[in-house]
Amino acid sequence: MTTKELKEFLDEKADLYENNQFIDSDPIQIPHSFSLKEDIEIAGFLSSIIAWGNRTMIIKNSKRMMDLMGNSPYDFVLHHSEDQLDNFDGFVHRTFNAEDFKFFIRSLKNIYENHNGLASVLLPSKEADNYQFAIHNFKKIFFEIPHLPRTQKHISDPVKGSAAKRINMFLRWMVRDNKKGVDFGIWKNHKASNLHCPLDVHTGNIARKLGVLNRKQNDWKAIKELDLMLREFDANDPVKYDFALFGLGVFEKF
Repeated sequence: MTTKELKEFLDEKADLYENNQFIDSDPIQIPHSFSLKEDIEIAGFLSSIIAWGNRTMIIKNSKRMMDLMGNSPYDFVLHHSEDQLDNFDGFVHRTFNAEDFKFFIRSLKNIYENHNGLASVLLPSKEADNYQFAIHNFKKIFFEIPHLPRTQKHISDPVKGSAAKRINMFLRWMVRDNKKGVDFGIWKNHKASNLHCPLDVHTGNIARKLGVLNRKQNDWKAIKELDLMLREFDANDPVKYDFALFGLGVFEKF
């Protein structure tokens, strides 16, 4: 395909898969259960953090996390007691366990009480056109309170080369507009043009098959390479193509 044909193909697929039916099989359904901005943020963040592995299990365990917080995540984060955190004992999703979950609640409380919330701590500098250093600085803030060393692995750092797939997915949810009812667009001071495609096995493989990505590893260098092409296709909304790449891989087995 020519570049023009490839853009038209991906535009068509992005439009096809960005709809309410996508929500039904995706972890984004968890924050869609809420209407309060802070509930959406916290539900989205926690669901994205465990978004690896079997999607059915991701959704099941994300719902369990919400249940453990009384389905009022923001209120729980601000007002929980240590006794209530003991109810998390036994929770596990792959390598994310109850102790990790407890720390995430404590850290989110610190972020909302002392750093003006998730939207503020993930905001890039005015001169930045990407989220690399915003995510790096967010990780520093997230772990500024006492924590187990093992828990640090659950927040990726793109400055150290990670593709930061889960954080980039969360950012897509919060920043992209909600005109099609999938993403939320509630972080108005963030720019969709700065977003990165959440790069995983599916999106990476499809991107390589289509020739929009050559690098073999799914790391930050691959993100930068993919950014160049997707931003050429749509400078204002490059991450709409996540729907195309993901849909082609998961739903069409392209």
